Amino acid sequence: MEYPITVSVSHQEKLSRLTTFFRGLMVIPHLIVLWTLGIAASIVVFIAWWAILFTGRYPKWAFDFIAGYVRWYTRVSSYYLLLTDKYPPFSIE
Repeated sequence: MEYPITVSVSHQEKLSRLTTFFRGLMVIPHLIVLWTLGIAASIVVFIAWWAILFTGRYPKWAFDFIAGYVRWYTRVSSYYLLLTDKYPPFSIE
């Protein structure tokens, strides 16, 4: 079984000082979008729970949306917490 989300962190020798200094400001647009997507994700989880209860299966659309949300949240968190120097894309892919 292939997992939809994998995390691997390796040590970076040198981070950009300029982006590290402004990282808190650069992550604000992501946090605003993730906050609204978090509300949508909560609603999707509630709907998926009922679907699982009655059909016994997790709807594919709900699984893909929640997995994409968690992927994006993980990328933004790792950028904000200085684990990577790569700016995260605005995408749930």
